[in-house]
Amino acid sequence: MRVLAELPHPDCKITLFGMNQKYIIKIEQGTLEQSYKLAEADVIGGVNGVFEMLDEEFINEVLQLFESMRKSIIKTYDKYQ
Repeated sequence: MRVLAELPHPDCKITLFGMNQKYIIKIEQGTLEQSYKLAEADVIGGVNGVFEMLDEEFINEVLQLFESMRKSIIKTYDKYQ
């Protein structure tokens, strides 16, 4: 797996990897991470095409998922304290 690019964002770290004819989009916020895999053949424009897909609406949904993930792990952790 090799790093193809990073997309600067103030609320999370976005890294694009390439592996086995797939793009892997890894988005990190603190100790949480989300990843999405896309076939290279399904993306028009290569790396730039992937970054065009990562629009404001998508990033906002990702950030909401991080909040939900964070609440879930805290709730689970608190049950066993």
